[in-house]
Amino acid sequence: MNTQNFAAFSPLLNSDIPLYMQIYTYYKALITSGKLPPNRKLPSIRRCAESLSVSRTTAEAAYFQLCADGYIVSKPQSGYYVTDLYFRPPAKKPSAPAEQTPFVRYDFSSLSADPESFDFGLWKRYLKSALRQDARMLSYGEVQGEYDLRAAVAQYITEKRNVICTAENIVIGAGVQSLLHILCAILKEQHTIAFRDREFAQGKAIFRDHGFGITEEESKADVLYISPSHVNRHGDVMPTQARIALLKSAAEHGTLLIEDDYDNEFAYFGRPAPALQGLDGGQHVIYLGTFSRLLLPSIRLSFMVLPDGFLRRYREIAALYNQTASKAEQIALCQFIRDGHLASQIRKVRRLYEQKTADLEAAVRSIFGAQAKRISKTGFTVRANIQTPLSAAALIRLAAQKGIAVRAADTENGCLLFLSCSGVRSTEFQRALHILREISAG
Repeated sequence: MNTQNFAAFSPLLNSDIPLYMQIYTYYKALITSGKLPPNRKLPSIRRCAESLSVSRTTAEAAYFQLCADGYIVSKPQSGYYVTDLYFRPPAKKPSAPAEQTPFVRYDFSSLSADPESFDFGLWKRYLKSALRQDARMLSYGEVQGEYDLRAAVAQYITEKRNVICTAENIVIGAGVQSLLHILCAILKEQHTIAFRDREFAQGKAIFRDHGFGITEEESKADVLYISPSHVNRHGDVMPTQARIALLKSAAEHGTLLIEDDYDNEFAYFGRPAPALQGLDGGQHVIYLGTFSRLLLPSIRLSFMVLPDGFLRRYREIAALYNQTASKAEQIALCQFIRDGHLASQIRKVRRLYEQKTADLEAAVRSIFGAQAKRISKTGFTVRANIQTPLSAAALIRLAAQKGIAVRAADTENGCLLFLSCSGVRSTEFQRALHILREISAG
């Protein structure tokens, strides 16, 4: 660097600011403005002192201060260089504002919860109780999840879902997706996975990112991801005999099953079918469950049940993963379950959504009339075949412009609607469906 680069420096004589700090401030301004870019070599302390007409001690003190604050770094046998810690790139021209997402007034596509489905006041009391456990709140907690919650979950799924496990087999996480990242690291010997639910894009992305091959041909996969209580977009439930046949086929072909027990509590007609994991004996199926659907989507508490063989692999890598679920929420949920509120919550939401689904079905029939050629209900969803000149994509787009979110698929003479009752109040069904009918008329 030439001495002329420092011609702009002019010491403030008779100033209370020490000379070395003035030099420090001068260099700092050059660096943060980009005039001295990252990785630019500075002159030696001797050359700096000569060019600025100061003592070497003063120049050295300025350099040391710049080093201490991270603006420059000293490289042995090489000199001083500008770092990129404080580099500010030139401001970019503001891009055109992105198109705003239309406001959703009636959300028939949502997995959100009905406000009446959950007692917020009760949950707040359990959270406050957890936060009062001062000593327990001072630590991160167990990587595998709080033991008392795992014990409560083990008892619950053993009694209600016929899952075979203990607290030791359970891993707690903040949502199923966080658990899948851990699971991918455990499945060292598996290479290819198939998904019965072809719309589970997030799951496919996780496995793909971990090096798994994704196939639609189950015969070519050594892992099958399946949700027996929600086997397809229609919400159909796999019968017990079909579950037994699947287990037999998996055993014959050496296929590992990952059972995501999605929506099992919302089978309104009859008792939920037993979990694959229990039917298999608990050793060859990895079981996933969540409380987000039963409680609130914002309560991100899920769990994974690992057979003993996979549990040993998990413990080998457990130290590499931090617990992702809130410790306070884990403590609160544990006591919530122990006090019997989870059982009460299940009964409450089943009654609520069973009635809402019936109300939505009746509303669809009354609004669409003869156009409602086929309609059924499972979980939160009502299905209806409607006649329309519009494609499913066009219907979805036009509905969004009117504040209605809806899922649809093309049929030979119209569209198949998938209408979730959970995100729309019962009193608003008629109004929303009237708008949707006008749109579907083209």
